[in-house]
Amino acid sequence: MKYSNIPTGTVVKVIPSGVRYNAYDVDGNKYNIIPTYIRKRAHSNNTALKMSEYSSGRKYWMDVPMSEFDKKPEIPVAESVEVPDGHTEILDFIHSSYSLKPESLVMNELKWKYLVRSAIRGKNIMMTGQSGCGKTMSAKALVIALDRPTFVFNMGATQDPRATLIGNVQFKPETGTWLAESLFVKAIQTPNAIILLDELTRAHPDAWNILMPVLDYGQRYLRLDEKEDQATIKVADGVTFVATANIGNEYTATRLLDKALMDRFTTIEMDILNSEEESGLLKYMFPSVENKVLEDIASIAHLTRIESNNDNPRIESGISTRTSVELAGLIFDGFKLDEASEITIYPQYDASGGVDSERTFVKQIVQKFMTDGSSDELFSAEEMGDEHSS
Repeated sequence: MKYSNIPTGTVVKVIPSGVRYNAYDVDGNKYNIIPTYIRKRAHSNNTALKMSEYSSGRKYWMDVPMSEFDKKPEIPVAESVEVPDGHTEILDFIHSSYSLKPESLVMNELKWKYLVRSAIRGKNIMMTGQSGCGKTMSAKALVIALDRPTFVFNMGATQDPRATLIGNVQFKPETGTWLAESLFVKAIQTPNAIILLDELTRAHPDAWNILMPVLDYGQRYLRLDEKEDQATIKVADGVTFVATANIGNEYTATRLLDKALMDRFTTIEMDILNSEEESGLLKYMFPSVENKVLEDIASIAHLTRIESNNDNPRIESGISTRTSVELAGLIFDGFKLDEASEITIYPQYDASGGVDSERTFVKQIVQKFMTDGSSDELFSAEEMGDEHSS
């Protein structure tokens, strides 16, 4: 990955692993392209790193408070209600639960009710779909709607699966050796807890092996050690595991999930929003932005998705809903469409190849929606080809 391909505003956190200092963004993507001395400095200062840009266009990593990395978008939801115990009451709850879905989450009624039913019945749930389509948001909305104890584990950022899922062996001269149990051990012993396993496809295979008996309905235990007499931890009643996964060849940092692990989950596939659904979401989130602009953003995203699904696509992937929301947010903060596109959209597409590049193709799509006279400045002479420049 080149610096020029990293979106301005990307924030990473440095996590030491042995003698290494690894940098990850909130989605678990590794950024070890950052010079080692910068990563070490950030870790020593307990700061995050943010991709910034000089007026000349040259990019650099800037130290920022750790709170910049920890920022999470708020999910507006309806007030949660207590889930009843009786079968008739549970049926009524499931089939009236659509009112608990936040308006900011675009998910059809059938899938939302299936999600709620699976959680109430203690199923292991796997949310699948393209990056930025709302998998993690759906899981968090479910957590808030059911108002249950919640534990979140970013499996993509887990470098030591045993330490994260089991714990660390520690030693003191006065007490000897003991196992300091992980938060995951506490989580699985919490009745009716919802445990979010985010980015499961990015997890180390050792994590999958540890999770196998935990997720198996016939076992439901965690073995702290492989010794025959070692104690096992039983999963408490009512615990629901919700995993998110990116499944597909385009996700190069992911791993192909073991079939046995997949079979332990009930799968719910998140739909890709159409243009009308996406513009409706943006209008809900940014009511003060002109509707026409938000409709244009939704149309741009929709056109890229159509192209990426063609038999011979000019681009490998379409614009995600996450990117559309960021684009609308920049418009809300006073940026023009061409400026916002330059920051959020274009860095996602390869610029090599001039007029035939992915980036030029996407710029052509954006150009169709320019109404402020800025469209003439979207292309350089190199991108437009020799004929244009002459």
